Amino acid sequence: MQAPGGPEEDTSNGFTHGGWAMPFFDEAGNKVIKETIAGEFDMLLGRKTYEIFAAYWPNHGDDPIGQAFNNAKKYVATRTLTQLDWEHSQRIGDDVVEELRKLKASSGPELHIWGSGQLLQTLISADLIDEYHLWVFPVVLGEGKRLFENGVPPRALSLVATRSTPSGVLLNTYRPAGAVPKL
Repeated sequence: MQAPGGPEEDTSNGFTHGGWAMPFFDEAGNKVIKETIAGEFDMLLGRKTYEIFAAYWPNHGDDPIGQAFNNAKKYVATRTLTQLDWEHSQRIGDDVVEELRKLKASSGPELHIWGSGQLLQTLISADLIDEYHLWVFPVVLGEGKRLFENGVPPRALSLVATRSTPSGVLLNTYRPAGAVPKL
């Protein structure tokens, strides 16, 4: 899941395949993104994803994704950033699990998490993910950050929707389904 958008997006640990997802974007994939951002939503971002997005999207407000991201309230899980310059951004406290529980209990709009791999590990472990939208691209990189890193507790998922794009991307939606079944 590391650096799908561009070569300089995230080069940590010597990752050199940035932008790997872009050749597979076609009209069908773009349509799904437009559907995803069509309604009102807030965003929950880890520090690194926030910094990447905040450096790019405020300068691309003429793009539909930029418009949606710029209008959304952004909750940022960070221990190091004290100033958030991207409009509608708010730092959440040090206990991200408790803060997310409070956000989920509120009557606010749907909450989207984009990227934010390290944050996702914490939320998956705390059973705070309601739905996964996993896009499987027809490429093997052999390195880079993974969504389900070692140490994430085993969980079953239930497939609730799937479709594919002409370029071979599988767009799957899963919901948590409890413990992994024993054989």
